[in-house]
Amino acid sequence: MPAVPSANVVPHIALLLPLKSAALQQAAETVEQGFLAASKLQPSALPIRVYSCADETKEVAALYQQALANGAMAVVGPLTPAGVAVLAAQPSIPVPTLALNRIESKGPEKEKLYFFGLALEGEARQIARLANADDSHSAIIVSTDTPLSRRLVQGFTAEWKRLGNNIVESKTFSNDNTIFADLPADPGTMVFVAANAERARMFRPFLNAVLPVYATSQVFNGNTNTLVNYDLRDVIFVDMPWLLQPDHPAVMVYPRANPPLAIDMERLYALGIDAYRLMQLVADNRLAKGLPLDGVTGNITLNPNHHFEREATRAEFRQGLGLTKEGLAALKAAAKAERAAKSAPASAPAGATKAP
Repeated sequence: MPAVPSANVVPHIALLLPLKSAALQQAAETVEQGFLAASKLQPSALPIRVYSCADETKEVAALYQQALANGAMAVVGPLTPAGVAVLAAQPSIPVPTLALNRIESKGPEKEKLYFFGLALEGEARQIARLANADDSHSAIIVSTDTPLSRRLVQGFTAEWKRLGNNIVESKTFSNDNTIFADLPADPGTMVFVAANAERARMFRPFLNAVLPVYATSQVFNGNTNTLVNYDLRDVIFVDMPWLLQPDHPAVMVYPRANPPLAIDMERLYALGIDAYRLMQLVADNRLAKGLPLDGVTGNITLNPNHHFEREATRAEFRQGLGLTKEGLAALKAAAKAERAAKSAPASAPAGATKAP
């Protein structure tokens, strides 16, 4: 049944989110908050109208049609992979539409449908490229028995092998650190950790110290969590500029949520900011000039399948902090200055005279 247009059809940007879902309400509200914050900073010619639902798999098709009937000139959402799959299966996508998650295939070619999200599989592929660029060509994989961990391993492995590298060991951690006793430590070997911070900190000390260790943003819970960060010393990871580079000019321009959010919600708030910015490029047909986008979630490009790819910022745990290369350089400079100050000869006290 076609949607019934409202009495006053008004051109607008439609934001489709599961704001009525008990499980997803907080996440949806946070994305909305970031989206609206960006819109106030860079106003659009079109107003924003928010469309709420409780179950995207059951409601998103009708909600999308209702938004079109109400005059939507562009649509952002839905948020979940299942909701995006339903949207992608629609017979027609007549207006620029930015889904806030990704699926493997969008079915029949729909040139106005785009995908953008924070899937960690993309970070796993990025880690494979980073380690390869660091001259590692053999990998040891440490995972946990969770669906997300398995997806990260799959993403990393596919990219690692595409680059011509090999997997020499694969371990599943289940609170038994003896599995790390005989890991190979040949030159050019690295460890990919597909685990969150709480799990990774349990086995990090048992990994051979000569092996470089890499992980996704799963291991970073912010720079206030110093005890966990100390346990993850020297682990190389990636995360968004919003969290790692708060003083970056492209980040500072956007307002922070008040009161501050938990770190997972901060990531969704940043998703909302960049979703608004990308929709502006899509709706105004400015992708060619606007990309790559220096986003708060990362450096954003577009692949041939209409997926916006997000290159996150590289960082490393040192002295209880997750630091970018600039932060690491500042830490090194400070340590050098401290050593120089300690080794400098003490100056004579004012007014002192030499002994005859």
